Amino acid sequence: MTDIKLLILDIDGTISGKSNQVTEKVKNAIKEAQGKGIKVGLATGRMFCSALRFHQEINADLPIIAYNGAWMQRVDNQEILLHQPVNKNIAQELMQYFREKQIDNELEIHLYYDDQLYVENFSEKTDFYVTRSGINFNVVEKLETLLNNHPTKVLAQSPDADFIGNLLQDLQIRYSTDELYLTQSNPIYLEATQANVNKGSTVKYLVEKILGYNPQEVMAIGDNYNDYTMLDYVGLGIAMGDAPPEIRAIATGVTQDVENDGVADAIASYIL
Repeated sequence: MTDIKLLILDIDGTISGKSNQVTEKVKNAIKEAQGKGIKVGLATGRMFCSALRFHQEINADLPIIAYNGAWMQRVDNQEILLHQPVNKNIAQELMQYFREKQIDNELEIHLYYDDQLYVENFSEKTDFYVTRSGINFNVVEKLETLLNNHPTKVLAQSPDADFIGNLLQDLQIRYSTDELYLTQSNPIYLEATQANVNKGSTVKYLVEKILGYNPQEVMAIGDNYNDYTMLDYVGLGIAMGDAPPEIRAIATGVTQDVENDGVADAIASYIL
């Protein structure tokens, strides 16, 4: 695909699997793509600070798109190019909703401000999250005290994937996409960003407003529901082999899963 000029990659489940690392095969494939003049960037649900090491590992050329599109920042001079936080009034409603669900269920809530994570308790789930993310965290007595300001993202997690799925369905009935964007990057994570703010909208902003390209010149690879809008927008959207059926259905092509270096295979097939 000689008309591809940009390659946008998700992190978890796409370039990073169980090991939380990028394999040499994937790094080499990315390097070969860059050798053909293709610019490479990341679009992730992770925080900017958590995505930074992956950006450096693959020698990415483009600003990092973090928080499922709510935040875009350059690495070279640290300039924040885009920040679209959740409206604080809706965040307050979400918090009240999650509080009601906490009465009978195990549910942990994360708030993000200024590229920092805020939680109420340091649990085993929190420990796993911050260790994998490679980040620090802040413990506060009540998250509600932070909601005088607009959070970048709101995340709720539970070990019960069915419970999280039911919450997502319920909230999608309560809120239209013009009020709140809801998605999942993982079966146990429910993530909320500002209305109409998602990977697709921010990749579009990067591609058209900042770089002056068109979607047909862009290839993107992702593995989960939070990649839907991105894969749908670009000219060449590739789903990982273990992506949900809805994601594979809208993709241009499907590659191997992350544990089998699907990104490397996709680059070989469509770029090299």
